[in-house]
Amino acid sequence: MIAQCPQCATKVQVDDAKVPDRPFRVRCPKCQSLIPLAGRTADAGASPAVEPAAPPPVVAASAGAAEPAGDPFATAAAVARREKHPDGQNDALVALSGPAAAQMQAALEKIGYRVDVVEDVEEGARLLEQGVYEVAATARETAAAGRPPTLAQRILRLTPDARRRVFVVLVGDDFRSGDGTQAWAAQADLVLATADAHRCENLIRATMGERKRLYQPYLDARRRMESD
Repeated sequence: MIAQCPQCATKVQVDDAKVPDRPFRVRCPKCQSLIPLAGRTADAGASPAVEPAAPPPVVAASAGAAEPAGDPFATAAAVARREKHPDGQNDALVALSGPAAAQMQAALEKIGYRVDVVEDVEEGARLLEQGVYEVAATARETAAAGRPPTLAQRILRLTPDARRRVFVVLVGDDFRSGDGTQAWAAQADLVLATADAHRCENLIRATMGERKRLYQPYLDARRRMESD
């Protein structure tokens, strides 16, 4: 049985021997979303069965070839982005205020990224959690009591696998640009002084290259696991 994840459009293959007689779900190996499927005895022409109170079984699935889809994400902004850029790669999110926002956007565009500069941080955070962006640049801020978490706080809540997929730049007046110790303490890939935002292109390139070398063994192992 072949299914397609409605969230990231990855195709998954389910062993026919493991398909139960009632509705069930498979977990997407790429984004970990649950994909609802009809059971073995379901009538193809009938209306979808109502999911029972008890959670349907989750069957392990293997990834097939991923293909872009017109609507792999639930939010309107993600739908619009995928229609404009169906390949879904080289997307960056900038959530900064003041001149640093435009300066960071210009630097990332020179590197080759399509950049969204957002004022609605909540929407940007949802898209980041759904895997839309490869790069996120924001300030290290903590939300005031009773306010929604900031983008920096949402990044800290990503799963380890999701976090490894995002290159995070934190910008602030208290940072020394490129300081590895500060970046490690802030759980970022790169920290940048606000005053250096206008000249950050080369530093971003160099840090991205170093990060790629660091994670390459992990990425190679992951690809081998997904192909098995």
